[in-house]
Amino acid sequence: MENNTENKSSNKKFIIIFAAIILLGGSFGTYKYLHGQAHETTDDAQVERLLNPIIPRVSGYIDKIYVKDNQYVKKGDTLFTIQPTDYEVKVEEAKAALLAAESAYEVAKADVNATSANVAISEATILSNTETIEAAEIKARQAANDFIRYENLYKNRSITKQQYEQALTAKLEAEKHVEALKQQRNASNSQKQAVISKTNVVSKQTQVALANIEKAKAALKAAELNLSYTVVTAAIDGQISNIKLQEGQLVNQGQSLFYIINNNDTWVVANFKETQLNKIRPGQKVEIKVDAFPDNILEGEVESFSPATGAKFSLLPPDNATGNFVKTVQRLPVKITFNANNNKEIIQLLRPGMNVEVDVHVK
Repeated sequence: MENNTENKSSNKKFIIIFAAIILLGGSFGTYKYLHGQAHETTDDAQVERLLNPIIPRVSGYIDKIYVKDNQYVKKGDTLFTIQPTDYEVKVEEAKAALLAAESAYEVAKADVNATSANVAISEATILSNTETIEAAEIKARQAANDFIRYENLYKNRSITKQQYEQALTAKLEAEKHVEALKQQRNASNSQKQAVISKTNVVSKQTQVALANIEKAKAALKAAELNLSYTVVTAAIDGQISNIKLQEGQLVNQGQSLFYIINNNDTWVVANFKETQLNKIRPGQKVEIKVDAFPDNILEGEVESFSPATGAKFSLLPPDNATGNFVKTVQRLPVKITFNANNNKEIIQLLRPGMNVEVDVHVK
């Protein structure tokens, strides 16, 4: 009788425990089902911030370093300097080149003034020759008329042969004088054209000299810019990453040296499976749990979706047209921003790369 009573008691306890397990399991399953209908979750998510790379614009040896690892800096703070001696020499060379170009321009301008004066002299000479030719032609016509009269008188034996020959000589001399003056005018015209051609050449040389001045100014500006680039400053407010630099180290133009992390802009990138994206839309509320701070639930919202899956942005994106195809569920990065009402102290403590769990409220 006692054994039967103990067996019945044991069976009753087993039934109660089994029923409780079934009830709890059913309740948990029902909760997970209902939760799954209104939520999409993933633990493939990380905190992100802007990483501003520090890249020198000129090459050279580091002169002095003004910051250290993990230091907070403000925009415009000097991070390090590059030895400026070589670039100071370039500036002096550019200044000398500019001075030479300006001197060449002054010489060319003086040549233009001189050739312009020569053109004026040639024109005055031609005008004077023209007036002289007109006067000589009048005298030549007068001498020709006198010769005709003397010729008629000589035929009538009214004058001597000597007087006739004198009239002929005067006529020929007047004609020769006119011819000589015309040749002189032609020579002056030729000289004027030569001077005009030279003026055009000198004018072009002046334009070239002006262009050389502008070129020298641009070279000077470039040299001064390169000199200013020897002082490397912070482009944003933020926190310095690990600095692996030392004074005297050679750095090259375009070389990424370290980073400044922008602490004023923080967000989360969650990589959801493509099968989870059916109900997720921008603007939906998100609960964010950071692994480093498990007791603090942060709030955010879905902002945007990546234009392609993460695999497409990899160094070697998959090409399903080659080899055997195995279907793999892809993940799409989703950007989630934090709301303004979150604990600002916690937000400031977040660091890029921290793992988080996100729960999107799709309903």
